[in-house]
Amino acid sequence: MKLVIATKNNNKVKEIREKFSDFMDLEIVSLLDFNNLPEVVEDGLTFEENALKKAREYCAFTGLTVLSDDSGIEIDALSGQPGVRSARYAGENASDDENNELVLAKLKKVPDEKRTARFICVIAVVQPVNIEYLTRGICEGRIIRDKSGTNGFGYDPIFFIPHLGKTMAELTLTEKNKISHRALALDKAEEILKKILETS
Repeated sequence: MKLVIATKNNNKVKEIREKFSDFMDLEIVSLLDFNNLPEVVEDGLTFEENALKKAREYCAFTGLTVLSDDSGIEIDALSGQPGVRSARYAGENASDDENNELVLAKLKKVPDEKRTARFICVIAVVQPVNIEYLTRGICEGRIIRDKSGTNGFGYDPIFFIPHLGKTMAELTLTEKNKISHRALALDKAEEILKKILETS
């Protein structure tokens, strides 16, 4: 079975390929493998709305089963921001560094104990036969005051995981794939894909 990962982010594709490496009957491709793709505007108010919208539209375009995720970070001291705007927090074409710097600037006067945050990932799997699935994963942590670590992407360098004593960006890919919000959502998606493969 061919599974389309609805992203052009190579880091994300790498994480998912690693996660599903045991599936011998699964060929994973991404949006980078297609031409003339429609642009899907992520204008949903929730991670669920955005994940489903992307999966539905790319499923209709490719005629293949699509796995789409929408993920972001919610920071309590910022009333849950950036949330669904995590990738565009500092502007439509903002870099990871710009987004991180904006968060750090806004939290400059916030004491450590009030810098709690969580990464959230919602995954939608949509089949051409109009069957849809949703999963959700959450990873709790807090925002540190300076970036640390060079692995990962997005807000990983400023997201500290207390029980590991490391930021997400200080974890190896193997470590990250055990505890991250995306990994937890993918664990549930893995069970869904098993069922799909068994019946296909």
